[in-house]
Amino acid sequence: MAVRERIRVGGRSARIQTAVHEAVKRLATENNRDELTVPQIAAEAGVTPSTIYRRWGDLSALLADVAVERLRPIADPEDTGAVASDLRLFIEQFMEEMSSPVGRALMRDVFSSEEAYPCQCAGFTREHLTTIVSRARARDEAAFDIDQVLDHVVAPIIYHILYGDRELTLDYCHALLDRVQSRPTAAAPPAPAGPAAAQRAPREKAGRGSVRAPRVVPPKTRVGRKSANSKSPGRR
Repeated sequence: MAVRERIRVGGRSARIQTAVHEAVKRLATENNRDELTVPQIAAEAGVTPSTIYRRWGDLSALLADVAVERLRPIADPEDTGAVASDLRLFIEQFMEEMSSPVGRALMRDVFSSEEAYPCQCAGFTREHLTTIVSRARARDEAAFDIDQVLDHVVAPIIYHILYGDRELTLDYCHALLDRVQSRPTAAAPPAPAGPAAAQRAPREKAGRGSVRAPRVVPPKTRVGRKSANSKSPGRR
């Protein structure tokens, strides 16, 4: 899963973003990431600090934006000809790249901001898995459940990378995949045809396999004079 920097196209705004992103990457290779400052980046990019604050808000948001652009995929997952090997290769590459020193630093920057940058990265992973599923269906193969892979394969990998509580290996990733692929897949229930079908479905389900009880009509009460002992709710 190769990554690249994606540049927004469009005039001065794109040129500013490119200059600032490139300045961040150059300075990050020459200095400790924790020592970077907005004035330092602005001077390197040839813009004013106010330009950076106006566009990104603060340093953490800028670093997160740079990280997201570097994590943005440049191509679809490799096509091996079978869904099982497609998925296995993607997960192997995902783990190796995200657990590398560069990947860990980028993830730290992504999660350091309060913006929606983590959701963008999650979207990249879902798009890749969707591509693999689409290929499988085009080959008439049984496709996997994307949410199951995200919950039981991708999520544990990200957890261990963020907390660093264990060394990630290919064997561990393969075990996660084997566990998901051995889980029974439940078929999704068909959607009701309309409001009438939605109202009819519970009645049909309740009455299936049973005899409908006869309708009981309550006896009519004779309207006449009230008894002396009855009391009106409004009077005492």
